Amino acid sequence: MSPVAVKSLAGRLSNAFLAAGAVPVEAEALQPAEVLLDLYGEDIRGRAYVTDDPVDGEQMLRPDFTVPVVQMHMADGAEPARYTYNGPVWRKQEPGAGRAKEYLQVGFELFDRHDPAASDAEVFALFHEILKPYGLRMATGDVGLLAAAIDGLTTTARRKERLRRQIWRPDRFHHLLDMYSGKAENLPTRIALLDQVEAKGAKAVLKAAGPLLGVRSEAEIMARVASLQKDATTRPIPENEVEALEELLALHGPAADALQTLRGVEDRLNGFAPAVDRLEARLNAMAAQGVNVETLPFEASFGLTSLEYYDGFVFGFFDGETPISSGGRYDALTAVLGQGRSIPAVGGVIRPDALAAVGGVA
Repeated sequence: MSPVAVKSLAGRLSNAFLAAGAVPVEAEALQPAEVLLDLYGEDIRGRAYVTDDPVDGEQMLRPDFTVPVVQMHMADGAEPARYTYNGPVWRKQEPGAGRAKEYLQVGFELFDRHDPAASDAEVFALFHEILKPYGLRMATGDVGLLAAAIDGLTTTARRKERLRRQIWRPDRFHHLLDMYSGKAENLPTRIALLDQVEAKGAKAVLKAAGPLLGVRSEAEIMARVASLQKDATTRPIPENEVEALEELLALHGPAADALQTLRGVEDRLNGFAPAVDRLEARLNAMAAQGVNVETLPFEASFGLTSLEYYDGFVFGFFDGETPISSGGRYDALTAVLGQGRSIPAVGGVIRPDALAAVGGVA
């Protein structure tokens, strides 16, 4: 489809969001790099285009709209609020991947303190209704379930924090989980270092290593060594808890069935029941919106390769394996950008270019 036709489709999508009560908003194409680096770390450089401005410093071409819209709302937005936007975003792509580096995003964001389950259902039902004529494959999940399961593990706060940070990197997450449960041995280099520290003391090992060449100070290195020593003597995560977490990660099926399975898991993880209660409330709200939750696909690990601000409900629509639309809840992001204030928020985006390529609908 031609660029003109894609823009026309983007306009029709925007009109659907406007009809749902959204206020149109814009965002600058160049965004301060500092904000995005604080959120995602240096990894974002591999996904975004970076430039330098002699006055404003390091800038990034907008990789999506959610962050600037949250900043705008937290600065002076009314509550509750519904926003929509329609414009280009820019993402670096792997050589030869064949994916667009610049494309349009049309999105809808909802900020509301009253009833998060109802907000989740409203946003999903809206996207479902707009995209229903295209016959797309649906997917839903819940990052909050995984975070709650990690919080319920019988282990140290440091281990829980490291597992939470790696939720978005499944290979690293499983490696850590295997280490913390005793299924995998520590790294050989780390074992050798700890053996040396045990035999000679940390200061002697550091002195023998030569002059400091990196950015870490001696105090930071000593603190890291002490942390590794403590971790090496921490008891493994109990096997029944690891099994419950792995059962959760493997959960895939209709949402109503998944809810029943999770009710069987909740007794094996401390404090997990409230997260399951939130899922049940969401499914009830979706059913009230006309969504068939008996057949709605649910996958507990869905969405873990997306941008890392989602912390609750997540959803996507696909043409085969091609992503057409994605979204979810990002309450924690509003707290990070709100300078002491926060508000529950959920939203999603559609790619008009990808949707235009779906056959069967003009």
